[in-house]
This record gives sequence, structure tokens and C-alpha cells, in this order.
Amino acid sequence: MSIVVGTTCSSLNRISVKLIHPSQSPLPSSRPMENPKRVFVCGGGVIGVCTAYFLAKKGAAVTLIEKSDVACAASGKAGGFLAHDWCDGGPMESLARTSFNLHRSLSQQLNGPESYGYRPLTTLSLTITEPNTTTTLPSSSATLPSWVDAPARDIKTIGTFETTAQVHPQLFTKTLINNAVAHHGVKVVIGKLERLEVVGDRVKSVVLEGGRVMESDAVVLAMGPWCNKLELLSSIFRVYGIKAHSIVLEPREANAITPHALFLSYYPSKQGNPLDPEVYPRPTGEVYICGISAEEEVPDDPEGIIGDPESIGMLKRVAKTVSSHLGEGQARVKAEQACFLPCTDDGVPVIGEIPGVKGCYVATGHNCWGILNGPATGAAMAELVIDGHSSIVDLEKFSPARFARKRKA
Repeated sequence: MSIVVGTTCSSLNRISVKLIHPSQSPLPSSRPMENPKRVFVCGGGVIGVCTAYFLAKKGAAVTLIEKSDVACAASGKAGGFLAHDWCDGGPMESLARTSFNLHRSLSQQLNGPESYGYRPLTTLSLTITEPNTTTTLPSSSATLPSWVDAPARDIKTIGTFETTAQVHPQLFTKTLINNAVAHHGVKVVIGKLERLEVVGDRVKSVVLEGGRVMESDAVVLAMGPWCNKLELLSSIFRVYGIKAHSIVLEPREANAITPHALFLSYYPSKQGNPLDPEVYPRPTGEVYICGISAEEEVPDDPEGIIGDPESIGMLKRVAKTVSSHLGEGQARVKAEQACFLPCTDDGVPVIGEIPGVKGCYVATGHNCWGILNGPATGAAMAELVIDGHSSIVDLEKFSPARFARKRKA
């Protein structure tokens, strides 16, 4: 069964941006395979979709398996912020830089500005203390955009059009899978992965709930925090979920909101620890605000996740404090939501072949950087599955073998 998921967003058709960027990573080339490798990618989030896309471009016969719907979890509720050099100095430096450049290449190929709101951003950090009264003096700064009328201080530019950008994550993910289905033969199957069948030391098939068995040459597990529900993976490493909250607003005066991403140190009026919310205006006219997260048990159904009222209420307070354009009566609340970010115990994604099970691969644990690192993860995984090694990014530091312990035969 093939499924094409809608991506229309009429407000994006008017977007026109001039892109100014550093060096560009070329997209991996596609080539037909004489005997296409049958690869099943489990998980319809950005990591799974990018992996399916690049595998299909390399000639594999790809089937994407998703329990609910493409981009129904974190990939549909994320901020979509992209940063070129924010992971520098850590294990994800090469992955992030490569992926940032791949995002730009994909945008040029897939008409990203109109299809999914790709655009460069100016990014600011600032400190805001919530006022104790309703009467406050707005800040005055040449750096601060005019729509931010909160009493702000410590205003710094931490990203420019050359180093930070954004996508609408749900539209990006759905645009990519639609392209993969229409032009590269990817099939999408809606069903829950029950288990993998392993014969000897090699994966042989995937089994869906209800008993459907599909033979495979390779399987990629890209189910975010739900990877931890598979004993094959949980016996080697832990992937846990951080529940992150967000709201989406539609301001009346959307044209007044300029493309400035805000990273806040926010001090509530009542005593307490500062919060770290983030504000992302989108070219759709929406404003996305996120923050307030904590580790929680990951539920079975991604579509049943709802936000905590107290956390959602706090984000609304942040919104009206940051800008009078985002307060009650000036902006409609389009969404109140939460999602689970996949995290590992060492803070590094897990990307590679499962020790002791040939043909079985995993890609998860990207935390809040899944949208950014999706393209490079998918391209690297495609190379690993088809060619036996990745040249676009060195995956050694991401290998699940770092967690491996002796397992019973």
C-alpha cells in the first residue's frame, strides 16, 4: 500500500527569500540497483523519512512502516530550528554541519521556501523578567525586533542568516516522504511493528501486529523513544523520552513578526528557577513557542500525548510577556501540544548496525536536534546499509557498539 500525505500550505506560496550561506553539501547521488535491496524503515518521523528517502535514491526497494501517521509525534510538533555550528566542539559537530548544508541542498531541490517554509533566520538570546504589574516599559535596542516589546536585557545576536535557519518540521517531513513515494518508489505501510525475525546472526523479516510478515534484506529502526520498547535494543542501550511542551499562535498582525528566533532566559514574577523557552516565528504567519520539559514514561500511542495544563499556561504567559502581539485577544491559540524527545544516557545519538545482528540498524537519540540532523543521519545510514560504510559522516562515535555488552545466544 502506498500513501501520499498532504503538504499543501497556501500561505507558503508567497514566500521568497534570498539565501546567503556558507559552503554547501551536495546531495548524495542516486543510482539504480540491478537487484534492489529490500529495506524496511520502521518509524515515520524525520529520521526514518530521511533514511527512507536517501535509501531509495541509492536504488533500494524501501518500505516505511509507521504505526500512526507520518510526522505524528516530535517531528510534527518540533520547532524546526537549524544551526550550522552550535554543536561544534562535541561529537555531533560533523553530523550537524553536514546536515545543515544538506537542508539547504534539499530546499533548493524541493522548493523548500514554498513547500515547507525553509528560510534563514537571525537568532537572538535575551533575558526577560516577568513584570509584577501590567504596566512596564518596553525595551529599546537596535538589535531587538520591534514586535518584541518586553523589558529585555542582555540582548545578543547568536545566529545570522549564514548560520541559522528554520523549516516547518511537519511540512518538511511530509514533503520528503511524498517525494520519495512519487519519484523513488517508496511504499508506506501503516502498522505497528511487533517484532523482528532473526535467523542465525541476520535479520530476515519484520512482523507487524496482526501477524503480517514481510521478508527483508535490511531493517532500520528509527522509532525515536519507542525504540526502547524493543527488547533487541533495550538490552543494549537505553533510549528515554523527554516530554517537551509547545504552543502555536496565530497573531492578528502576522506581518509585524519578523524572522527572528528568540532564545530566552525567562524569570517568572514569582520566585523560582529561570526557564529557557524558545520563540520561532514561521513564514506561515504562526509563532511557535516551546519549553518546559521533563523526563516521563513514553506512552504506547504517540497520538494520545497531551500537554500538561500548567506547562501550557506558562508558555502562554511567556508569549504575552515577550510581545503584545502574542497576548490574549491579539493571537489565536492554534495548538497546545507536547511530544517526547528521544535521548540516550551519554547524550549522543545512536546510529549504526546492531552488534550481533547483521542487516539490522538503528538511528535514534537525537534529542532536540532531530530535525537538524535528519538529512545527514538519513544519508549516512543509506550509505551504511547499501555500501557497508558511510563517507558523508563518520559514524564510529555514534555506533550502538559503544553500549554493547555480552548477550546470550
